[in-house]
Amino acid sequence: MPKISWLVSAVSGRGAIVADTGAILALLDRGDLHHDSLRTLFDENPNAWILPWAILPEVDYLATKELGHAAATAFVDDVADGSFRVEWGHEADVARAREISHQYADLAVGLVDAVVMAIAERLSAGAIATLDLRHFGAVTLEGAPKLVPRDLPRKARRRSK
Repeated sequence: MPKISWLVSAVSGRGAIVADTGAILALLDRGDLHHDSLRTLFDENPNAWILPWAILPEVDYLATKELGHAAATAFVDDVADGSFRVEWGHEADVARAREISHQYADLAVGLVDAVVMAIAERLSAGAIATLDLRHFGAVTLEGAPKLVPRDLPRKARRRSK
């Protein structure tokens, strides 16, 4: 897997990588098409990654359902042990999430995605780690954070052999 330091540098200079549910599930699932590229990005600077509070129950539920109880338990252990930074949010995040949901009502952006977007804006994130391009790719956010793995170089997006 090629190094993607250029993106980590660009992102770190602007702030954090705010993670959406799908990106975390891909990190947990070695069989996921995007696992290697996201894992490489995570390993280069794990401290840049921030998990919004709103994704935690969703990741837990989907990890249990799709990957099994052991994977979900490992995720909760990692969160509790500080392997991931959690952003517990501000009241203003929910208000901004509501604005995003109303502004993009035709996309039916849900609370979790809208909170991820609101937190990314507030933190001036350099990127959002997401596989949900239907929502995140259509919404214009302040600061225009990159979407990873979509905005990674083609070689870094490809799965390692």
